[in-house]
Amino acid sequence: MTFEKISENPVIDPAPEGDIHPYHFRDPKVWKKGDHYYCVLGSRTKDHVGQVLLYRSEDLIKWEFINVAAKGEGYFGFMWECPDLFEMDGRTILVMSPQGMEPEGNLYQNLHQAGYVIGALDYESGQLQHGDFEMLDYGFDFYAPQTMADPTGRRIMIAWMNMWESQMPEQDENFAGAMTIPRELILENGKLKSKPVPELEKRRKNHKQFKSVTVEGETSLPGVEGNTVELKVTIDAKEATQFGMKLRAGHKEETELLYIKEERSVALDRSLAGKGPGGVRKAEVELDENLLKLNIFIDHSSVEIFINGGEKVMTARIYPQKDSSQIRFFCDDSIELLQVDKWDL
Repeated sequence: MTFEKISENPVIDPAPEGDIHPYHFRDPKVWKKGDHYYCVLGSRTKDHVGQVLLYRSEDLIKWEFINVAAKGEGYFGFMWECPDLFEMDGRTILVMSPQGMEPEGNLYQNLHQAGYVIGALDYESGQLQHGDFEMLDYGFDFYAPQTMADPTGRRIMIAWMNMWESQMPEQDENFAGAMTIPRELILENGKLKSKPVPELEKRRKNHKQFKSVTVEGETSLPGVEGNTVELKVTIDAKEATQFGMKLRAGHKEETELLYIKEERSVALDRSLAGKGPGGVRKAEVELDENLLKLNIFIDHSSVEIFINGGEKVMTARIYPQKDSSQIRFFCDDSIELLQVDKWDL
């Protein structure tokens, strides 16, 4: 394709005056509200504190800088990349990817993070009053999410399914990475939930279902295996203190998903997941009536795990051998698989 640059290009240049770094000024996201177009830009201060800039335009050519819409406080990183601003249920949601946040407990364990704040944007002053930062994904490989509104009004999000400076084996084959499956965002009780878009159900084939299966120790189910699989699982924890699943298992390889009752957390462990970086990530998850509900998408080099209806999501790139395709359930005491649905994709 050939692109002809307009004579006004670039339409925003240079960075505004004030405490705005002149060189870290990127990632525009544009939307329309009323008679105006608006744009948020990723930025940092001259002392390297992340922030987001807000612009306004009538014609997409002449842009007016309005204000620094939001700025980091303390632990909020040295640069806010890939901002995205939209409204949902009367609230303003700012999605951004802060670079350089320090780890805090089980949070912010990746090199850089991706999350959101919820508040209210004053379009005249250009200032966003907002609450605390929340993560959008608790796994290893999720960065720079962007959203769009589809024709029915759903807010659909897709993110880069890699992380900066990750030692990904596909680099040796000049493979450039991957994106997540599309996820619908829903605002519920002041938090965003992420759910796989229902259209993905069209990819399902070879359905297998099991109900009321008791597990003691470790077991697998006939036909529940594969490298490109969707799983929906409801587990009654009963008296078990630790239980979970092993995905893409075989050849002494496995990606372990473990619920730890004492910690009220889900741990995703890819230490034995094959080539590539290992590690463990955790997300705090409360069991509802002692049940853990999972919707898992396994692709050749990735797992995307939606927990309790999208309350928490964990994403990871994994690189096991091709025939490490087993799926196993395990526990330290008896658990019951109330229902297991498996589809090939």
